[in-house]
Amino acid sequence: MSDVSKPAGFYALKSLTPGAAQLHRLSALLTLVLLILGFALASPAFLSVNNSLTVLLQTSVIGLLGIGMTMVIITGGIDLSVGSVLALSGVITGMSVKAGLPVIPAMTLGVIAGGLCGAFNGFVITKLRIPPFVATLGMMLIARGIALQLTGAAPISQLGEAFGTLGNGALFRVVEMRDNGFPRVVFPGIPYPAILLLIVAIGAAYLLRRRQIGRHIYATGSNEEAARLSGVRVDTTKLYAYVMSGALAGLAGNVLMSRLVTAQPSEGVMYELDAIAAAVIGGASLSGGVGGVSGTMIGAFIIGILRNGLNMAGVSAFIQQIVIGFVVIGAVWIDQIRNRP
Repeated sequence: MSDVSKPAGFYALKSLTPGAAQLHRLSALLTLVLLILGFALASPAFLSVNNSLTVLLQTSVIGLLGIGMTMVIITGGIDLSVGSVLALSGVITGMSVKAGLPVIPAMTLGVIAGGLCGAFNGFVITKLRIPPFVATLGMMLIARGIALQLTGAAPISQLGEAFGTLGNGALFRVVEMRDNGFPRVVFPGIPYPAILLLIVAIGAAYLLRRRQIGRHIYATGSNEEAARLSGVRVDTTKLYAYVMSGALAGLAGNVLMSRLVTAQPSEGVMYELDAIAAAVIGGASLSGGVGGVSGTMIGAFIIGILRNGLNMAGVSAFIQQIVIGFVVIGAVWIDQIRNRP
């Protein structure tokens, strides 16, 4: 059977080794469980309700970025601009609210701005044939520069209580009033960012596994030329992946700025590395064609729990960077071993 007669999904299945991918995901899950047990033994407060909800909040931004990064990595690319796009999108949202636009339309503009940045990345990569590393590195500088220029490098504050609802609100929060007139939080509720992450993760997993565009993303990363011969519009598929990455970075920017109730043009520095780490730890292969949302979620929680646990243990931010760096190197090394013939 010739390449032309084979369906696009064939190349995705050919590159995926279900046994190895499942083993990698299980090993990541085991690592997550061991981290939870280790930090729980080190500090009884680690498993408290408040700290667990803090972990959910911290992981939500990494998870949103990681989902978009996973789509890009599966196509065989990389997106180094998500941290800067996050900041630019948050600034666009903040400026729109400051100009009098309601919060939801303003946040929609922020997501659109992120998607446009992703579209620019995709155009440069597919039409100008510039390598993804260089193209997204350029966008990283462009987006950060625009954010700083628009704000004069100053945060945008006084955005109103409604702006902070997405980042600080919670579902099923129970508050009772004490006799002294002060409120007491009985149950802090499920944070809106965690619910948003769950919805996005389910949608992205469905898209990748059940929709044609998802099969095309896998096929493009598995064997780009074979995918093109089988009828896949490779350039359009790559463009879609980068637009999704940019839009999700914009959504993450809204969540983060809403948590701060301030639009900070300097936020999101090095967040792209956390997103890449989450995807790779979760089993995405930097050579393309392999990865999934469930694995990325496990990777995001590993990063989030690792940072939270080390913070509770009093470990400095510099040591945390060293630890995360070794974790990323280890995950890539395992990926290299897995891909050896």
